[in-house]
Amino acid sequence: MIIRNIDSLYNTESEVRSDNWSSTRLLLKDDNMGFSFHQTTVFAGTETKIWYKNHLEAVYCVEGSGEIEEDDGTKHNISPGTIYALDKHDKHILRAFSNMKMICVFNPPLLGPETHDADGVYPLLTESKNVSK
Repeated sequence: MIIRNIDSLYNTESEVRSDNWSSTRLLLKDDNMGFSFHQTTVFAGTETKIWYKNHLEAVYCVEGSGEIEEDDGTKHNISPGTIYALDKHDKHILRAFSNMKMICVFNPPLLGPETHDADGVYPLLTESKNVSK
């Protein structure tokens, strides 16, 4: 059984930051669950181009508001209670109108240190120590 409290992960290697977001990774590949589980805050006023060509992701909004824009220009509002699933490695743009707190699940699971590259892609890492244990 794995039991963690997010408060113990802040300001550790389990908290990964970029200019547009901060993500606390609660479960990672080394936890052997078959997915990774994160709480991510997307900062107000930001726009992030994302393309998870190596991962599938489901995202559930618990706080804040924004929108997701599909590659074809279709926009969808995001508010608490909204879930979106990137089931086709969908390219998209994520805009935060206010700080958005999101619960994210990735398959395959992240190792921990991943951040977006110039194309908005997380690399498919193969080795890392589990930073959340």
